[in-house]
Amino acid sequence: MELKRVVVTGLGALTPIGNTVPVFWDNLIKGVSGAAPITKFDASKFKTRFACEVKGFNAEDFMERKEARKVDPFVHYALAATDEAIADASLAFDKLDTNRIGVIWGSGIGGLKTFLDEVTNFANGDGTPRFNPFFIPKMILDIAPGHISMRHGLHGPNFSTVSACASSTHALIDSLNYIRTGYADIIISGGSEAIINEAGIGGFNAMHALSTRNDDPQTASRPFDKDRDGFVAGEGAGAIVLESLEHAQARGAKIYAELVGGGMSADAYHITASHPEGLGARLAMTNAITDARLTKEAIDYINVHGTSTPVGDPSEIMAILELFGDHAYALNISSTKSMTGHLLGAAGVVESIASILAVKNDVVPPTINHFTDDPTLDPKLNFTFNKAQNRQVNAAMSNTFGFGGHNATVIFKKFEA
Repeated sequence: MELKRVVVTGLGALTPIGNTVPVFWDNLIKGVSGAAPITKFDASKFKTRFACEVKGFNAEDFMERKEARKVDPFVHYALAATDEAIADASLAFDKLDTNRIGVIWGSGIGGLKTFLDEVTNFANGDGTPRFNPFFIPKMILDIAPGHISMRHGLHGPNFSTVSACASSTHALIDSLNYIRTGYADIIISGGSEAIINEAGIGGFNAMHALSTRNDDPQTASRPFDKDRDGFVAGEGAGAIVLESLEHAQARGAKIYAELVGGGMSADAYHITASHPEGLGARLAMTNAITDARLTKEAIDYINVHGTSTPVGDPSEIMAILELFGDHAYALNISSTKSMTGHLLGAAGVVESIASILAVKNDVVPPTINHFTDDPTLDPKLNFTFNKAQNRQVNAAMSNTFGFGGHNATVIFKKFEA
């Protein structure tokens, strides 16, 4: 069976450093930090009192107030990002076969705010079960692609992927495979997350996963820095319109890049920690390169998982060195989480958008907040510290790894007819 080629024809982003793709990309290249004190709740008693929140967002700009109250913030974010991606791709659904257009969407946690509010209300009551009738359909992970499909009348494959922080990358890989094997012409894929609330911050604090640099939140996300002390929680969404090449060309669509491969693996090691030698990370990257039918030397840039944790950062670098050998020193490596924070289930797609735009524009976004070299990391590697770099980017790889040992990697390359 000959596999169809899959291209990117639309992008949408709602992030802590920009509520549209152009603003997001501009701030990435400028090295803008999205971290600031938490405004969504009183965090004064929490170990971590800052996060990378989405700013200036109003759900009622995208849906009527009555409808907005029926969905969780992670769905608000999903609808905003997909609206932008659909417009960017110039999709006229009334002229397309909507039975062959699907939505595959990732989220690590889903409607946490809804769950928190409903359970808190019940706990504060007299034991009488007074729950909002929208409690369950607001909370469940799969409701995001459900709402996207209902909003646009899309009848193709429709489901959610969940693999913690790798969720939206797994969604992209599923979408790639559904299109290239002929089950769909177009899939709107991505992910969204909204966990900046008492349960989200408190839960990750209890795990000692978050940075506690409350005196300097803007520089708290420090991937590969000697003094990194945990990740910074982020929120938002990203959406990518993936389309078979023949379908895109037939309708005269613009093409950002080609999605050429995806790789997956499991660490089979620990519920939260990555394998200390990066075995699962290396396998996911290897599988992606094989799937893309590329050589290791074809990769120019890796948007790494790079969460700014003491254990995770070095294990990923170990995996890169083991896999790429001498070519590792010719790569640009950067962690855009230094700017956006960690968007959990939405991280993969937002970082894929950064990778796509790096390929399109031949610019590598930086890893900001680097102050002190980590002596355990090879200083000859190019971490793109603090300033974006211009270079030819023919192929970019994006890594995401999730709690439970879930690893996923995608590769985008310049489109050639």
